[in-house]
Amino acid sequence: MELLRLGPIGQEHPFVRDDEGVVRDLSPLTADIDGRFLAADGIARTRTALAAGLLPVAEVGGMRIGAPVARPAAVICIGQNYAAHAAESGSEPPEHPVVFFKHPNTVVGPNDVVLLPPGAEKVDWEVELAVVIGRTARYLDSPDAAREVIAGYTVSNDVSERAFQLEVSGGQWSKGKCSETFNPLGPVLVPADEIDPRDLRLRSFVNGEPRQDSSTADMIFPVLQIVHELSRYMVLEPGDVINTGTPQGVALSGRFPYLADGDVMTIEIDGLGRQEQRAERVRLG
Repeated sequence: MELLRLGPIGQEHPFVRDDEGVVRDLSPLTADIDGRFLAADGIARTRTALAAGLLPVAEVGGMRIGAPVARPAAVICIGQNYAAHAAESGSEPPEHPVVFFKHPNTVVGPNDVVLLPPGAEKVDWEVELAVVIGRTARYLDSPDAAREVIAGYTVSNDVSERAFQLEVSGGQWSKGKCSETFNPLGPVLVPADEIDPRDLRLRSFVNGEPRQDSSTADMIFPVLQIVHELSRYMVLEPGDVINTGTPQGVALSGRFPYLADGDVMTIEIDGLGRQEQRAERVRLG
């Protein structure tokens, strides 16, 4: 089962793709796929409705794909969570999870245009496994307890402007992470009990040329540990998104050029789908 949101920007509607690959209208259950829906056992209710035949088949050909979760209140990110990526960034593997934030309005659909801001010359791609929280989590007593608060998983591109992030940051990363469109998300949200996040292949391409190719098995801090540790320092709310880090193969390594106007990024994770964005320079005036 896959949850998805389709329609023009700001007018997305909820749908579900059943196990036969048929897309069905989810609006009999909810107006949107958001934190409120997830917290109210939305995934379980969707399965019940599918089994009862209560969700009509939808005609969705040609519709834009939106981010699979609406209006996340927080986008929490884990930095340098793959040892090889830490090394290509010139850093030692961290002893504790490195945490930073993206503005929630960075989240766009998986195939929407990524805008290169004025003055940005070092825009980078980052394929990441994203966790979507389904229940409020505070002070979880173990990593295993994190299983109960995860709604599902999706694909994220943690787009970054490295000069903004590292050269004019003042010691933190948010300037390079928060430009509009800097977090394509989707195409679908797959329920947590249908995905094993411990060994998923992640890949990225630019203009069809390979960039990243790794596995979540190489994470320094695995998903359940990340959620457990985050709950010690902040309250995680339903609908929050956690980007769990990217493997080696980004432009920051010096092995590849940064993105230019017109470049196309392709980002994919096995079992969760593929997204594709074209980079376009913002032109003022």
